[in-house]
Amino acid sequence: MRDTGVTDEQLLSASDAASFERFYSRHVEPVLGFFARRTRDPELAADLCAETFAAALAGRHRYRPEAGAAAAWLYGIGSKKLADAQRRGYAERRARRRLGMERIELSDDDIVRIERLGDAGEARVLMERLAPDQRDAIAAHVLEERPYDQIAAELETSEAVVRKRVSRGLARMRERMGSRR
Repeated sequence: MRDTGVTDEQLLSASDAASFERFYSRHVEPVLGFFARRTRDPELAADLCAETFAAALAGRHRYRPEAGAAAAWLYGIGSKKLADAQRRGYAERRARRRLGMERIELSDDDIVRIERLGDAGEARVLMERLAPDQRDAIAAHVLEERPYDQIAAELETSEAVVRKRVSRGLARMRERMGSRR
């Protein structure tokens, strides 16, 4: 049943968490199906779906309703994530073949540990505790996947400074994650 009353464009343009949650609820299953049909790999489909919504959340301030439908914008992000994953997969397979390496198979314990490390709530809390310049640099480069030179130009600083902010911020997050174990 579709949530009615407010358009996707209004939900995506709003800045509150509840609006994005409603947008997510409307689109998560269709987006997951989009990836499942194209990858034929449930785990990869779930990963790509999560990456797509994370990028949409991080970049929703860039969405412009006059440029097109919110769903089309979301699927545009999804298509880019899919293309990136396919490119990474091809390069990874080629490199493994060239080096004579087998693909690493993960145990159930490995998967649980990875899921714990990837806990979005914990990562969000860790990011919120960073200095604003580090938090903004990580959001721009890691979440929004923007190149260092573009971020540096926007901030009117050098690329080296942006790289240092990302590096120091991620190091600080790793350090804090290690202290929780």
